[in-house]
Amino acid sequence: MKFGIHAGLWMARWTDEISPILKHVADLGYDGVEISLLGMTNEKAAATAGLIRDHGLEVTCSHGLSRDADITSADPAVQQAGLEHLRWAVRTCATLGSHGLAGVVYAPWGVFDPLKKADRTARSAHMLAKLDVDLADAGVTLGIEAINRFETDLVNTSAEAVTLARATGSDHIGALLDTFHLNIEEKDIATAITSAGDKLVHFHVSDNDRGVPGSGHVPWDVVQSSLKTMRYNGWIVAEMFVLAGNPASADLNIWRNIEPEAQGAAQQALQFMRRTFS
Repeated sequence: MKFGIHAGLWMARWTDEISPILKHVADLGYDGVEISLLGMTNEKAAATAGLIRDHGLEVTCSHGLSRDADITSADPAVQQAGLEHLRWAVRTCATLGSHGLAGVVYAPWGVFDPLKKADRTARSAHMLAKLDVDLADAGVTLGIEAINRFETDLVNTSAEAVTLARATGSDHIGALLDTFHLNIEEKDIATAITSAGDKLVHFHVSDNDRGVPGSGHVPWDVVQSSLKTMRYNGWIVAEMFVLAGNPASADLNIWRNIEPEAQGAAQQALQFMRRTFS
């Protein structure tokens, strides 16, 4: 099992310089860093890959889709734009040295059209299936993230994430589960985790307020025992957003400081993760 942390914890903007963040992550003793591809370019990816290696870190990636690159759209041109963007994201992961790409990769974040959910889901599965060869060639696994109802109407639960992943027919597509979202959407967190089975390819941790895991009311004994039952041995990544007052936090509706500062939150999170999951 490897422990990572999302670089967004330290970012005021998604385009912030990442070099000092990589030093923080390495100095704290994390195995790797998770990087959002928002604001990434081909040139920046190549340079960042060198920095990651220089700090002795591994890397995972997260990403999402925009409204003009929506693979659930009824417009074939918009669908194709989404597919090409995801293909770029897969190639960029390979450039960075990442074997994992996860997030809201199945529809734009914050878009809701529940009356057309079935059709949108079918189109999403159809387009994601087209990534199979790209993923295989790049050595990248795609994780479909189940997120809460206030951020999407398409994939809110573990069951929906797994169903969509299976509908693609790709062995390179699975599910990303996140304790923040599980805590909101699932009636039974243990069942949500264990029923994902071999489709669970990535795991995010934070507490119920997106702060330090172990500081709130997420049932960590249940989370730990469920992952142990599954013999999950992949990445566990702390994805925390804790400081208000900057554009990145506003994107995620962080309106008050959840923790006093980022560095201490990162240190406490790693201590908790090692104590709970090692």
